Amino acid sequence: MSVGIWQWMRAQIMTTQQRGDLQENLPLLRKLDNLLIEHLDSFKDQNEFWYVARDANDLEKGNNAQRIDDKWWHPAVKIDKIGLGYNTRKWLHFQKDNVNTIRRAASAINVQVLSKMEIPEVYIETLPKKGRASLGDAVYKSITLENFDAQQLLSTLDLTTDQKILDLKNRIEASSVIWKRKMHNKDGKSSWAGVSPEKREQFEFRAETILANIRQKYPGINQSLLDTSKIKHNQDIGKSVLESYSRVLETAAYTVVSLIENVLFAHDVTQDPTLINSKRKPVLFDTTDPIKVLTHEEEIHKLNTMEIPISTTLSEYTEYQLYKQDPEALAIKPLRISTKKISHIEKLENSRVLRSPSGKY
Repeated sequence: MSVGIWQWMRAQIMTTQQRGDLQENLPLLRKLDNLLIEHLDSFKDQNEFWYVARDANDLEKGNNAQRIDDKWWHPAVKIDKIGLGYNTRKWLHFQKDNVNTIRRAASAINVQVLSKMEIPEVYIETLPKKGRASLGDAVYKSITLENFDAQQLLSTLDLTTDQKILDLKNRIEASSVIWKRKMHNKDGKSSWAGVSPEKREQFEFRAETILANIRQKYPGINQSLLDTSKIKHNQDIGKSVLESYSRVLETAAYTVVSLIENVLFAHDVTQDPTLINSKRKPVLFDTTDPIKVLTHEEEIHKLNTMEIPISTTLSEYTEYQLYKQDPEALAIKPLRISTKKISHIEKLENSRVLRSPSGKY
């Protein structure tokens, strides 16, 4: 009897199980990876726009329109003089929204993973003693006002360049770290004279709300000093895999959205040539509604129930639009643009889309 118990105990000890965070996030990242590839493949059958090299001669470029703030490594878009067809424009907006949903999910996982990484001491040593010194008087005053509005605050600041946006993000993250450390000071002492613990927590939460608004309104901004420091000094291989995988997916999806925006802009220029000298960033979100800062549990629930429309080609999308207008006009079965509901509990071995990533970007 005792030998049998020992054998059972030994078997239990030797049993391996995947880490919870990997089991929870890796299947979802693989799904997002394959969904993004499916959306890229759906562009194969369209012929209303194409690309030429940036250094091509004027004859090769023909009628193309590039924004003056386009990235130099992106190829130049070329379309016909009459512009894009109505269904093509609708399809591009449809694709942009779908890919942006993928980007949003990858971004949420990346933020979650980074939040679980330890803050390196080398970063903490660079911080001032007070959060106000990091924020500056104007931003600090806005955060501590009774009627706080994150979007209103951002609208009053000069955020005309990526560097200014990144600088604000760095300052707010630094102040948030300072406040959190003071709230959890081991010796119980605090330099927050006359400030209640509830107020301290409120200010820190407001800083997180501003960061959430920045991530949503300016998704293409480079990583902050805090994130870079965490990635550089992180020693947890599992977290490194999740962080890098989600970051690559987020960047790739954002690039696809930006390229779609460039095509749509090229069409706009065919209708109004004066737009060629305009500057504008891709509008990825409706930022008029308040942005809620979610807890880890709320974020996981949101990802578990997120619906991502299945990718469709231009011809399939056009066919579906015709069917909606006149179902009897088409003898064939209409296209079903359904949705895929993402769930972490789907088993890896039973999922078609959970292929290993290999050389996609």
